[in-house]
Amino acid sequence: MFIAIWDEKSIDIQNVLDYNESTPKTFLFLISAAKGTAMPVTIKDIARRTGKSITTVSRALHGYNDVSEETRAMIVRVAEEMGYMPNLLAQRLQKQRTDTLGFILPTYGPRFSDPFFSEFLAGIGNTAGEHGYDLLVSTQPPGEKELEVYRKKVMGRQVDGFIVVRTRCQDPRIDYLREVGAPFVAFGRTEGNLDYPFVDEDGAAGMKKLVAHLVGLGHQRIAYISPPLEYTFARDRLRGVQEALQEAGLALPESWLVFGDLTQGSGKARALELLQAAQRPTAIIAGNDLMAFGAMNAAMQLGLRVGRDVAIAGFDDIPMAETAHPPLTTVHQPIYKIGRMLTEMLIQIIQGKPLETRQILLTPQLIVRQSCGE
Repeated sequence: MFIAIWDEKSIDIQNVLDYNESTPKTFLFLISAAKGTAMPVTIKDIARRTGKSITTVSRALHGYNDVSEETRAMIVRVAEEMGYMPNLLAQRLQKQRTDTLGFILPTYGPRFSDPFFSEFLAGIGNTAGEHGYDLLVSTQPPGEKELEVYRKKVMGRQVDGFIVVRTRCQDPRIDYLREVGAPFVAFGRTEGNLDYPFVDEDGAAGMKKLVAHLVGLGHQRIAYISPPLEYTFARDRLRGVQEALQEAGLALPESWLVFGDLTQGSGKARALELLQAAQRPTAIIAGNDLMAFGAMNAAMQLGLRVGRDVAIAGFDDIPMAETAHPPLTTVHQPIYKIGRMLTEMLIQIIQGKPLETRQILLTPQLIVRQSCGE
C-alpha cells in the first residue's frame, strides 16, 4: 500500500495511518527515499551483482520461460535482498492502467482532525495494498473546486477509479463520473437515480434506536444538532429523529433543531445555545460523534454533568467515543469494514468482474454508554 498526499493541501501522514515494521515495503521505501536515505535498485544493479546480463535479469523477473529455474531463483533472491522494486510506471503504461485508486478527502480547515476518516482510510489503504493497488489521496474542501479535482484526475489518467464519500442529495461528482464512465463506488446514496454501486448505513434506523433509548430513560425534551442537509446521510438521520419523536408523541421544536458542520467546534457552539435557552433540553443528540464531543464540552463549561444533568449522544462510534469522559452513547458504523468493502467493490469493477451485490445498506447498532446516564 502506498498513500500519496496530493496537490491541494498537505496533511501529516501519521494522522492518516501509522506505519511500522509490518507496513508494506513499497510505503517504507518511498518514505526512505523522500528522506534521501535510499536509492532505487535497478535491473542494472542486479545484473552487476549476479553477473548476468540485463536482458536475462529482466526476463527472469518478468516470468519468461526461457530462463532456467535455477537462474531465475538466484536472480529473484538477489533482487529481494537488494530491495528491488520494479518500474511500476512502465508496467502500467503497457497495460493502460495505473493500479492506483483515488480518494478525495474532504477537509474543513488547516488540519486533518476527523478520526472517522483515519479509520476509513485504513480500511481502504490496507485492502488496496492486499490487491497490489496504490492509493492516491487528495484533499479538497467541499465546494465549487471539488469537482475540478476529479476532472484533473480523470483527464490525467492518474487513477483507475474513485471512492466517493459524503454524498449529497444532488451530487455533481457522481453525475460527472457516470457521464465519463469512470469506475467509482460511493459511501452513501443520493436522491433520484441510484444506478451506481454504494455502501451505506441506514441512518434513519440508527437514529430511531437512539431516540427510543432516550425516551425509555424518561427524556421528553430532546434536541438535535444536525449536519448540513446538503448531505444525504444528514437528511436520513434527521428523518429518523423526527419520526421516532413523532411515534413517541413528542415534538422537535424549531428552536431545538440546530445545525453544525460536523466539527467539534460547531457542536460546542450549538450546544451552548441550546443549554443556555430559557427552556433547555434534557437530552442532545448530535449527528456525528465529533459534534457530540463539542456538546459535552459545552455542558462541562456551563457546570453541567453529562449523564446526570444532560444526556448527550452521537453517531459513528469513532474510537474516541469509548474513551471519552464519560464514554459516549452512539450509533455504531463499522467504519474500517466499510472502507474495505468499498475498496473490494471498486477493484472488482476496475478488473471487469461483476459485483455480487451492487448496493449494500447496513443495519446500525446502538452502543449504550454513560453519557446518557446509564
